[in-house]
Amino acid sequence: MIKQLFFLLLLLPSFVYAHGDEDHENDKKSTAKQVTYFSSEATSGLYELLVKYKNIQPGKEAILKLYVSNFSTNKYIDSASLQITVSGHPNIKLLIKQLDKGVYEIKGVFPEKKIYSLTVNINADLGPDLMLLSNVEVGKELETPSSTDAHTTTKWYSSSWFFGITGLLIGLLSMFFVMKKKSRKVSVALLVFCCMIPTAVYNAASAHGGDDDETGTNAGGAISNTFIVEKESQFLFNILTQKITVGNFNQSTQALGTVVASPQGNAVIQSPQTGKIISIKVNPGQAVNAGQVIAIVEQSIDAGTQSSIIAQNSDWQAKRNEAEAQYTAAKIQYNRLKSIEDIAAKKDVTEAKARLEQAEKNRGLYQNIPLQKVQAAKYFNLTSPITGVVGNYNYAVGSFINSGETLLEVTNLNRVFVETQIFTNDAEQLKNIEKITTTSNNKSDTSSYQLKLISTAQSVNGDNQSQKVIFEIINSKAQFKIGENINVNIFSKNVSSQITIPTDAISEINGKPAVFIKDNAEKYSISYISKGGSNEKFTTVIKGVEEGERIVTAGVYQMKSIYLNQ
Repeated sequence: MIKQLFFLLLLLPSFVYAHGDEDHENDKKSTAKQVTYFSSEATSGLYELLVKYKNIQPGKEAILKLYVSNFSTNKYIDSASLQITVSGHPNIKLLIKQLDKGVYEIKGVFPEKKIYSLTVNINADLGPDLMLLSNVEVGKELETPSSTDAHTTTKWYSSSWFFGITGLLIGLLSMFFVMKKKSRKVSVALLVFCCMIPTAVYNAASAHGGDDDETGTNAGGAISNTFIVEKESQFLFNILTQKITVGNFNQSTQALGTVVASPQGNAVIQSPQTGKIISIKVNPGQAVNAGQVIAIVEQSIDAGTQSSIIAQNSDWQAKRNEAEAQYTAAKIQYNRLKSIEDIAAKKDVTEAKARLEQAEKNRGLYQNIPLQKVQAAKYFNLTSPITGVVGNYNYAVGSFINSGETLLEVTNLNRVFVETQIFTNDAEQLKNIEKITTTSNNKSDTSSYQLKLISTAQSVNGDNQSQKVIFEIINSKAQFKIGENINVNIFSKNVSSQITIPTDAISEINGKPAVFIKDNAEKYSISYISKGGSNEKFTTVIKGVEEGERIVTAGVYQMKSIYLNQ
């Protein structure tokens, strides 16, 4: 039994290596992208030209595509005036036709198999320029990758068959020594040693097989930092670039604020007494002026109050009648004395006239008082104390409203406040403010609004150690609503000269901030950066980019997708 067990152990390496006969290297597909066109490019301080073409046969009509774009921004140049000639060959005529925005077709016949250069005289919005497209190769064929190149030739000494047969022979030899009792210890040591040899050799061969990772042919290779984006895709996705410059940078702090009404910008319309709403004079959303009547309320009066009002009205009526009687008597007396003025005493006439004037005043005072008292006791108006816009009603016409209950609110959004929660470190910047800005959440409003510091905190929130700071939005134009959350950007006066890039140009790749750099017409590379300070629009870069490089600022999401899908 022991002999059979040893025999199986010795044959185990050969069984393991029998599976290694499969050629996994041949199963790997080449990741190299086949070239489908030739290209030549030229750049200047204004324009970037790229000409693309396939095989050009001498003496036959050739078709080339010319892509014209702004060198700094990568935006296509539309309706450019082009004059293209072949350097050293004035007899070759070229026809130019615009196919699309920034895309032009060139047709012509090249007589010889050689390298030509195209002289381009361009005039567009950026101004005139003269450029040279060199290395236009006529007669050169596109190379196609050979199918045999994708396979790796296996050497006889690295074949799995070689290791399997060698292991079998060593196992048989070791078994021969094991059968001898006199050399049992030596045989066991030799057996262990021989069983380890094939494994060690196989591991070494496997480790050596990873040498091709750098070439990109291994199946587990990493993504290259450079990749190709064809000009058609750049124009389609509107991929734009911007030159990196060293500029002045204002450090800023961003805080979240809530829009609240100013003390003079919000009024609550409440009923001072219990009553019934009999009329509403305005509609929700309507603009009203200060003092304008909002609603009319009929006062609810109990029996005791009603009796008191009636008694009071009766007293007023009696006094009114008395004043009327005194006026009538005084008028009669005065008219009688006036008719006998020639024989009557002058003193009596003067006194009668004075009594008539006094009675007339008393009559006029009491004449309309009872009616005014009754109306005042029964109805009262609710008016707006400020100029603003009417909000929604809490009650409808015919509803009873109690004393102190709110009928509606009037809000003036032309002047609103913003409450923010700022921490201690950020609050230090309030001592050295350059400006404070915010933007509306309305996508159609791209304006930047200035804020004015109204009040700093007098106390600190014990829960999170934040401070409440209040700002006023200047010239809000009613773009901000009460309760709306907005971002407040506080800019410091401290200005530093640093490399700054638009914040929108930064993307996150594998958890790291990165930007896409344009190397030439269709070649881009990714660069991981170390960010410094930032504000609402720009971010400083400590490391990862250099001044003068062109980074992608628009179409960053599309660039990220193209890079990850390569």
